Amino acid sequence: MKIVHICLTGPVTDGLSYQDNLLPKYHKRLGMEVSFVASKWIWGSNGKLCKTSDSDYINSDGIKMIRLDIEGKDQLSRKFKRFKGVYQTLCQEKPDVIFCHGVCFLDSLEIARYCKNHKQVKLYVDNHSDFSNSATNWHSKYILHKIIWRYTAHALDKYAIRFYGVLPARVDFLVDMYGISRDRCELLVMGADDDLVYAACDKIRNVKDELRISDNDFVILTGGKIDSAKYQTLLLMEAINRLDEKHIKLLVFGSVEDKLKEKFNSLLSDRIIYIGWHNSEELYSYIAASDLVVYPGRHSVLWEQTVAQGKPMIVKYWDGTSHVDIGGNVQFLYYDSVDEIYNKLEAFIYDSDMKKMMMEAALGSKKDTFLYSRIAYQSIRDVII
Repeated sequence: MKIVHICLTGPVTDGLSYQDNLLPKYHKRLGMEVSFVASKWIWGSNGKLCKTSDSDYINSDGIKMIRLDIEGKDQLSRKFKRFKGVYQTLCQEKPDVIFCHGVCFLDSLEIARYCKNHKQVKLYVDNHSDFSNSATNWHSKYILHKIIWRYTAHALDKYAIRFYGVLPARVDFLVDMYGISRDRCELLVMGADDDLVYAACDKIRNVKDELRISDNDFVILTGGKIDSAKYQTLLLMEAINRLDEKHIKLLVFGSVEDKLKEKFNSLLSDRIIYIGWHNSEELYSYIAASDLVVYPGRHSVLWEQTVAQGKPMIVKYWDGTSHVDIGGNVQFLYYDSVDEIYNKLEAFIYDSDMKKMMMEAALGSKKDTFLYSRIAYQSIRDVII
């Protein structure tokens, strides 16, 4: 069978470990012929958006990439951009299955038209919007989402087998904002690349040798983008320094906003090691080398990747993200407080029963549900069975 992925709601960049990279990769592993329709906008090596000149090519995962230009004035910032040749591309590719990433784009109507004219096609739609990243002001909530994107969602709803939310909160968003029936919605978790999970296990020794970490050290990992909106990493650093235990090492990865650098640098010590920015493959290795992973700020896909690697976590509680708790592997933080972080760390490190329980839960079989080999199968199981 042939599956065509369509993501025109934002940039799609080859070589990253996002859902739009890994679902096609593992659909191909399931024996599907896979094409991907995307815009020409990608994330550059400097972390900024740029436009590629590539149109049709095969990427490193063996996926046929088809990149379309924007109709009219070529500005990514335009809310209501249309892309050239969406319907014609589908006619050319002749999919058996379409996997549509997001509903917040006007060419959803072209996908609906194709499905109307080709009733044998199976359509799946996912959603990456929730109230933390969308509908954050009156116009966005009541005009964009409640009217315009609700309309495009319902156009797809006429033909979709199922809608997926990639977080529980994003399932709720489909129901509450777009009016999709809950019995047509399902959680499809984000997760980890199986290949990188298994490869990381062989690199633990290299990571520890590189950072001069002994086998007696207790390694905690944290990181991400550290800025005014995600300053909680600084609170974790303060809590680690308060513990005053030489065998505890905190590894911090990611970029640091300029106005936080002075405070950030003042908290570094011989036990808090800043390892800078790393690509996805390298991060898997650092997660594998850690004993505990702490994410005290907003949710990111790193949470699911860490669950898949069988590591216990301490994370900030956000409504609709508790799916990362697979039976006791996670402790949640409810306040942006050094004291709370300190108490959670102290309990895990010194309470042997708690540590054992969390580690056993983290290593249980449920972690495998966060591997993309499983997620890819779940996403199109109706057409595989």
